[in-house]
Amino acid sequence: MFDAEKIQKDVEDFTKKAKETTSLIELDNIRKVLFGDKGIITLASKMIGKLAPEERAGAGKVLSSVRATFNPVFEEVKEKLESVELKKQIASEKVDVTVESGDSSVASLSERLNSTLGARHPIQVLQEDVANFFQSIGWQIASGPEVEAEWYNFDALNFGPDHPARQMQDTFYGEQLNTVLRTHTSPVQARSLIDCGVPLYIACPGKVFRTDELDSTHTPVFHQCEGLAIDKGLTMANLKGTLDAFFKAMFGDSAKARLRPSYFPFTEPSAEMDVWFEHKKGGAGWIELGGCGMVHPNVLRSCGIDPEVYSGFAFGMGLERTLMLRHDIQDMHDIVEGDIRFSKQYGLES
Repeated sequence: MFDAEKIQKDVEDFTKKAKETTSLIELDNIRKVLFGDKGIITLASKMIGKLAPEERAGAGKVLSSVRATFNPVFEEVKEKLESVELKKQIASEKVDVTVESGDSSVASLSERLNSTLGARHPIQVLQEDVANFFQSIGWQIASGPEVEAEWYNFDALNFGPDHPARQMQDTFYGEQLNTVLRTHTSPVQARSLIDCGVPLYIACPGKVFRTDELDSTHTPVFHQCEGLAIDKGLTMANLKGTLDAFFKAMFGDSAKARLRPSYFPFTEPSAEMDVWFEHKKGGAGWIELGGCGMVHPNVLRSCGIDPEVYSGFAFGMGLERTLMLRHDIQDMHDIVEGDIRFSKQYGLES
């Protein structure tokens, strides 16, 4: 039964409670009483469909009215309480950087904060793990500029002039003509082929940029690692073997690679690569990790390599995604926000 008077009275009562609360937890509980899965307003909204047609408009106005009563109060109180909480947190974590290292107060300060003086970020640790693996199998580690010429970032890699990846919604373009913030580490591969020639075996870990909004699984600034092998007689079998060995190093001895047909401008044939590994919390399964394939002949020609003589394979993956899989991290915010407590938890492994 849709009781408009009771709904209005309940909302008025909880609005008053919201104004008086001094706790964010209590404020959220008040909101849930009204708008949670079994909240007063939620259940009332579900009742509207069961009312006679002539009664629905009036019921809808009642619910709109009570929302207009509660929501502004909720947002105002929430903002004030969050401001208070933030000030408390800042005060509790304040560090006097003028204290000399030999001062006895340093010890008490460290004890008060219950933290070490610092920790290496887990992405840095992972990059070194990746580099160590490839160096152990005889590959070189290559790097290149983050502000890149558009030719290296797109043209040399067989991206057509109208390819969607060139559009502003994916790429940060520089003020200087024909420059971009690199969208992948593949330009390092093109530069290395031109500068070093073949045969060539390189891994390219580094920072890349795309116009993604920061959310639980995306960030506009992230890290990739790409691998490139160019030599005589290389095949997809060599690619698969390399990925199997790499995944075992990253995810444990039970890990292995699986390739699924796909399309990328710079490889032909192309494949999505999945990794099978056992999760720390139990269970195992296939998870998509990146892309790979045999280097497209057009890419070899762009870099002055004869595709009739040499062949090669390439692959790439996001390091943040790799880190999230290895440690069951659910939210990208934890990786990028720089909280020392996060780095202490993951960043000190050898």
